[in-house]
Amino acid sequence: MDTEKNESQDSEIKISPEEFEKCKQERNEYLDGWKRAKADLINYKKDEEQRFKEFAQFNLSFFIKELITVLDSFDLGLTMLKEEDTAKKGIILIRSKFAGILKKFGLSEIIVSAGQSFDPNQHEAVGEVESEQPPGTIAEEVERGYLLNNKVIRPTKIKLSKGKGFAQNLEA
Repeated sequence: MDTEKNESQDSEIKISPEEFEKCKQERNEYLDGWKRAKADLINYKKDEEQRFKEFAQFNLSFFIKELITVLDSFDLGLTMLKEEDTAKKGIILIRSKFAGILKKFGLSEIIVSAGQSFDPNQHEAVGEVESEQPPGTIAEEVERGYLLNNKVIRPTKIKLSKGKGFAQNLEA
C-alpha cells in the first residue's frame, strides 16, 4: 500500500507547453472575470448605499418641513402673549427644546439682518418698503427661512428696501 501512495505522488501529469499556456490563459480570464464581478458588486453596494441615504434625506426633509410650521406657530403664539405672562416662559422653553431636537437632525435658521445683500439662493422677496437701508438690500424679515444640512428647505421671506424717500423722489 505504501508503494502505491508513493507512485501516485511521484507521478506527474504531463501536458504539452501549448496546453499549459492554454490552461494558464483560461485561468487568467476566469480570475479577471471574478475580479471584475467583485468590483462591480462593491460599486453596486456603494451606489445602493448612496441611493438609500438620499432617499432617507428626502424623507427627513419632507418631515422637517412639516415640523417647521409648528415652530412658526410657537413664534406666532409668543407674539400674542404679554411680556410678563408666566405662560410665555413655558412656551419659550418648549419651543427651544423643540428647536434643539430639530437642530440635532441638521436644521438651522437662515440668519438675516437689515441692510444685508439679497441672495436669491436663500431669500424670497415678497415686497418692497421704504427704509433707511440702501435700495435693493434687505429691509425686514417676513418669515424665517431654514437650512437642513446646509441646503435651503425654506427660503427666508423678506421685504427689500426702496431706500428712504423713494416715493418723494417719484413725485418730484
